[in-house]
Amino acid sequence: MTQAPMSCDGDTRSSSKRPFVVIATYNEKENIQVLIPEILRVAPEMQVLVVDDSSPDGTSESVRQMAVENPRVHLLLRGRRMGYGSACIAGFKEALRLGAATIFTMDADLSHDPRDLLRLAEGLENSDVVIGSRYVGGIRILNWPLRRLVLSLWANWYVRTILRLPYTDCTSGFRAYRQEVLQEIDWQSVHSSGYAFLVEILFDIAGHGYSVSEAPVVYTERRAGQSKMSKAVVLEAVMRPWILKARRAVRRCRHKTRGRG
Repeated sequence: MTQAPMSCDGDTRSSSKRPFVVIATYNEKENIQVLIPEILRVAPEMQVLVVDDSSPDGTSESVRQMAVENPRVHLLLRGRRMGYGSACIAGFKEALRLGAATIFTMDADLSHDPRDLLRLAEGLENSDVVIGSRYVGGIRILNWPLRRLVLSLWANWYVRTILRLPYTDCTSGFRAYRQEVLQEIDWQSVHSSGYAFLVEILFDIAGHGYSVSEAPVVYTERRAGQSKMSKAVVLEAVMRPWILKARRAVRRCRHKTRGRG
């Protein structure tokens, strides 16, 4: 069950039309205590919205305390662990409710540099969506073993090939969206719970004709905690592109049939 967002501002007008960064967390207390202050420092206008799935390590308590001390910090606390995709959707809806004009997403594990938020924001001047890419113009990944790099490159090739997406980093969670893009998506039709969610909404956004660009960012391996990647998440990532492709083919077939009728 979703609980009410924990925030100390008490007045949604204070955050109206500001940029929001949505951060999904589960057991990221150590990292989030470093990340949020850095975001607040480098991006003075940014509102930070953390969506936490009742982390047992006390992540929500840390964020709640920061929200008490700074009205730019918001907490959406959920009753149980429901997955990355679900957390992002909940965060998007809450940020839009609070009046966000632009919404960013980034990982909680310090793999994304908060300074690159400004680069993504610049990209929104000419695009509807900006992907913080690890691969555009060259590889910029620190402290990854070769096996993981190869797997990531293969995963992006796999997605691009099946879905015919032209982007170098379809699986990046470091993104910026204009408000109207997220309002256009039918969230009831989005079914990915893990990181395949990133591919699913990108495919949907591109299908609606929105402009998508990529900005080069540096990705660094997490400093603390454990990755949330599991066999179930990997399996979903493998299967979801085929499901998305089949779903679109069915829709086109139905559209043609109706047109003939």
